[in-house]
Amino acid sequence: MISKDTIIALATPSGTGAIAVIRLSGKEAIPLVSKLFRSVSNKDLKKVKTHTIHLGYILDGDATIDKVLASVFKGPNSYTGEDVVEISCHGSIYIQQQIIQLFIRNGCRMANAGEFTMRAFLNGKMDLSQAEAVADLIASENEASHKIAIQQMRGGFSNEIKQLREELLNFASLIELELDFAEEDVEFADRKEFQDLLNRIENVLKSLIDSFALGNVIKSGIPIAIVGEPNVGKSTLLNALLKEERAIVSEIAGTTRDTIEDEITIGGIGFRFIDTAGIRETMDKVERIGIERTYEKMEKAEVVLFLISALDVLDHEVSFYDELKRIKTRYPSKPIIALINKTDLLPSDKLLNLKNQLKDLFSDKDKIEYQLLSAKTGLGIEELKSKLLDDVNAGILRNNETIITNSRHYDALIKSLEEIKKVQHGMQEGLSGDLLAIDIRQALYHFGEITGEITSDDLLGNIFANFCIGK
Repeated sequence: MISKDTIIALATPSGTGAIAVIRLSGKEAIPLVSKLFRSVSNKDLKKVKTHTIHLGYILDGDATIDKVLASVFKGPNSYTGEDVVEISCHGSIYIQQQIIQLFIRNGCRMANAGEFTMRAFLNGKMDLSQAEAVADLIASENEASHKIAIQQMRGGFSNEIKQLREELLNFASLIELELDFAEEDVEFADRKEFQDLLNRIENVLKSLIDSFALGNVIKSGIPIAIVGEPNVGKSTLLNALLKEERAIVSEIAGTTRDTIEDEITIGGIGFRFIDTAGIRETMDKVERIGIERTYEKMEKAEVVLFLISALDVLDHEVSFYDELKRIKTRYPSKPIIALINKTDLLPSDKLLNLKNQLKDLFSDKDKIEYQLLSAKTGLGIEELKSKLLDDVNAGILRNNETIITNSRHYDALIKSLEEIKKVQHGMQEGLSGDLLAIDIRQALYHFGEITGEITSDDLLGNIFANFCIGK
């Protein structure tokens, strides 16, 4: 599967910039660059040490294309495991294309999407889960997704899986060996130790599977639904959180008729705020569609922010509390935060009355948090951000626990757990070694799918097709 071609691609984003980096990898990478590169100190790139940088000119015959730096990395101590040269040239699009076309005319081939990283995987420089983490690292847009990608690139997740797979493989070998001595009725695999291993594997798999829910939303932005009746300040709150006029603010009820989404980073974690249509009885067909979408977004949200006007609370308007309890009953495990908005409209005596009413209204048994807020003046916005960080259990990241974000890994873990449970059931039922071996082999297969010890051309094609060209 390893192509012998020498490949080339732009490793930096396309477009004009101060500097562009063009990467070559393959058996002929160093000889090809040496042929078209003239060092200012007359060095021969074929004879220089690995991991060195050299100043010189890229020449097309007698014509000079650019003054460049050539970085030489000799295999196997390179990113791909092959000889690699990176040419740092000036960032003119014309210069970039002239250099790439020059090398293609002299025997290079344009790299496919992700082909450099695929070669790194095929040459044993990283396993498949680490290779996939490279794409996640490039796509990371906040501290949390960056930390997860770095952790997986370092092999924290895959090393754990490899260790468990190796231990399971050892027991599988002993059980397979027993089959060769079936007539002697001997046991090479200690059943008590084997059961302990299966229990340990089950606990690890369950923990990794459970982490996917958090990992998936961290990767795409944690969805936060902003809901409530019309004209309570939902759009004003969204604008205050984003610090820009993203949503239309109007005194006219029902202005927001569709959901508006935008993302910000709080404490290194991406939050996707969703401003929804106001919840009320209406005959307007368009507005009613917007309200239906509000409930859909509430279903998918990790946290629901329910806005209430402070004036409604003072007027003893408690219908909102019944709605809050209905939402909490429907989503008992979902954090619901009641935001008492427009407190800036109240004088100090009425604000004190409001606080007393809220203490009487909200009880611990309903498990609904509340907070005073003025989206218009920004009062309470920073406190709200801190509360959101606590409610999404951001501490799991600070504890460096392994988090799964890749749906392919999640699927393989689910299948692995199913097979482990079959083996455990077989042990309890006293099944023979040959039947246990079938389920163990399946568990080993799914473990191998994660790290790339078991792959297919189609699988690799699907994974690396999502990479950018040049990586």
